[in-house]
Amino acid sequence: MKDNKLIAEFMGMQHTDIGWYDNEETLQLQNNTFDELQFHTSWHWLMPVVDKIEDYLSDNVGKVGYFDECLSSNDLEVRYNAVVEFINQYNKNK
Repeated sequence: MKDNKLIAEFMGMQHTDIGWYDNEETLQLQNNTFDELQFHTSWHWLMPVVDKIEDYLSDNVGKVGYFDECLSSNDLEVRYNAVVEFINQYNKNK
């Protein structure tokens, strides 16, 4: 999925011949290598991204709109979509 790749790149993950690799070990995955990104289906994958965004938002109050509310949703799809939208806006403003 294109949006999962966007998230992986935001998290500083690298793509290799055997899949994606998390240099910072933010995601606790077996061998830190995998073929399929699962940000859209797993809280375990998505929450480190949400944490990184929340850290950014707390340091940059008022720079980004309504993301606080969406990032606290109990619905994985709502949070995932908010993450994707945030990263797209973040990348535009870099």
